[in-house]
Amino acid sequence: MLSFEKVHKRYGEVEVLGGIDAHIGRGEVVVVCGPSGSGKSTLIRTVTRLEAIQSGRILFEGRDVNARDVRVNQLRARIGFVFQSFNLFQNLSVRQNLTLGPTKVLGMSRDAAIAQAEMLLAKVGLAHKIDAMPANLSGGQQQRVAIARALAMKPPLMLFDEPTSALDPEMVSEVLQVMRGLAEEGMTMVIVTHEMGFARDVSSRVWFMDQGQLLEDAPPEQFFDRPAHARAQRFLQDVVRPGVRDCAVAA
Repeated sequence: MLSFEKVHKRYGEVEVLGGIDAHIGRGEVVVVCGPSGSGKSTLIRTVTRLEAIQSGRILFEGRDVNARDVRVNQLRARIGFVFQSFNLFQNLSVRQNLTLGPTKVLGMSRDAAIAQAEMLLAKVGLAHKIDAMPANLSGGQQQRVAIARALAMKPPLMLFDEPTSALDPEMVSEVLQVMRGLAEEGMTMVIVTHEMGFARDVSSRVWFMDQGQLLEDAPPEQFFDRPAHARAQRFLQDVVRPGVRDCAVAA
């Protein structure tokens, strides 16, 4: 479903992605770990052209996302993106947040969009908040609404950029539970997250990045128990211990 072919990305003289070659199949949950500044968030942001690349190709469903004839809005309508800071429309109710895209972009009728919104809010445990304004929701509730809003566009691929890092600890589990459910349903996901237990339990494969390089690609049991790369071994020694949450994940 998603391929990176020799992808290079620079900020001035600093190379943040140094020739990434990687592939994600339909239904996979791929976890990308690495220290801060290793290029994890930049990598997933290149998929929807939120970050431009200097060379290489990114293929989504077999098509180069940077091809001249690609319409960016249509591309982004096919890829759900959940941000760290929720990014809900604060002047719209939850109902309006979930129906705006389907009616304006997908051409769905208002009644069908509302019915879908009700179904998705029930899925994330927030059916009773359909008429609430985002400012009246907790951080965990806002993030669950953001996930429902992304799902309302019926995307075959979901990207998550540290979806729990802005939440209080007691709100993290409610968001992760929704994401676990999506994984169980076979959703293809790329997630950047700090939750190592979640990464080990839910991922199909783990990618380890450092300094813009993809150094390891392995099943979670192999990565966490027998990492092959020396840099990954040192990283896990530092971060995988009780109470520590500082790894990023792409699922």
